Amino acid sequence: MSDNVAHALSGAGGGIISMAVTYPLITVGTRLQVQRNNNDASAYSGNMDALRKIFANEGIAGLFSGLESAIFGAAVTNGVYYYFFEAVKAAFERASKRKSMTTVESMVSGAVAGAMTCIITNPIWVVNTRLTVKQKKLKQAEGNSSDEETPSTLKAFAEIIREDGVLSLWQGLIPALILVINPIIQYTAFEQLKNKVERVRKLGSLDFFVLGAISKLCATSVTYPYILIKSRMQLKQSKNENERYSSLMDGLRKVIANEGIAGLYKGIESKLLQSVLTASLLFMSKEALFSYTIKLLILLGARKAVARKA
Repeated sequence: MSDNVAHALSGAGGGIISMAVTYPLITVGTRLQVQRNNNDASAYSGNMDALRKIFANEGIAGLFSGLESAIFGAAVTNGVYYYFFEAVKAAFERASKRKSMTTVESMVSGAVAGAMTCIITNPIWVVNTRLTVKQKKLKQAEGNSSDEETPSTLKAFAEIIREDGVLSLWQGLIPALILVINPIIQYTAFEQLKNKVERVRKLGSLDFFVLGAISKLCATSVTYPYILIKSRMQLKQSKNENERYSSLMDGLRKVIANEGIAGLYKGIESKLLQSVLTASLLFMSKEALFSYTIKLLILLGARKAVARKA
């Protein structure tokens, strides 16, 4: 069994850890991204206001709304991404007989891995986005009220197909594919920074944490408007013409027209913090898990001990 599988499994494990730790920030950021009416009484005025209102109205569970699908999505997304990234990387290294990739090779590896990940995992993130922004409402029945239960991931998945059709699971795919530039920037920056540091000394866990933070900060800052449009396109589309986006450019145009340039950056503070922490924890935990994954595969007989070099 090749190292690609070990990288995929350790990447999936790292994705689960980083997602679980930073999920409240995702909830806050996503709800701010999809908020269109800032004047509504229940609207969030900022990150801290959103955090306070979600906790007050929905409890701690509200901050983890949709976590089940997010954990599954993080595991699949990172597993798929690392598998294809390492596969393309290995192909380049075999062809060039070099131990490190050039900047262009890093970008190509990121593009291939990112595109495959988007196509395979988009349905998971459509479900997650809808679960994350679903706010609990009160049912009024003969003067009594009770919280409306948030549907499970499978129920939400079935509901989307029933109401909007199978193709709706790929809503927001075009901006998601364009957002492949995010991991391209991230992993290219990471690989090049890592190569420079490795020429001086051996990398440790703290190095992977810092390099992951720097690379993700660069990527998210550049691509945030596209992230916002993708989140809104993944929601059930409104009948209101101004709130329904037919394409990425249509979404950008309508956000600027109705909310101004600032509308393209709603929730960016929590998103930057979440993205940087997630990437830092992912890179650090993924590298730490990789050696254990190799040992586990050997123990299970899925890999020969002589192949353990990475």
